[in-house]
Amino acid sequence: MFKGNIAQAMQMAQRMQDNVKKAQEELAGVEVTGQSGGGMVSITMSGKMEVRRVRIDPQALSDAEMLEDLITAAINDAVNKANEESSKRMSAATAGMPIPPGLKGMF
Repeated sequence: MFKGNIAQAMQMAQRMQDNVKKAQEELAGVEVTGQSGGGMVSITMSGKMEVRRVRIDPQALSDAEMLEDLITAAINDAVNKANEESSKRMSAATAGMPIPPGLKGMF
């Protein structure tokens, strides 16, 4: 009986690992856009935190300090959106399969 539980746990772990890998691959193709200044600056990044596009309204170029703040805020907005998307997909990938405490860092 004990051997069956280990085999079942290993199968569940393998399925979870496959689901997590698939979710990570999907995240590479997901794009999120963070904005600031009412859309004066927008940053588009992948779900894996790779910046793909930066758009800056020419009106924002006249004030370097303001532009720095707008870029920072837009990046933070995009990172938050990417993290939300990642959490959502990873949660779905592991749904119904508890992660043992020693393996949490692996997934």
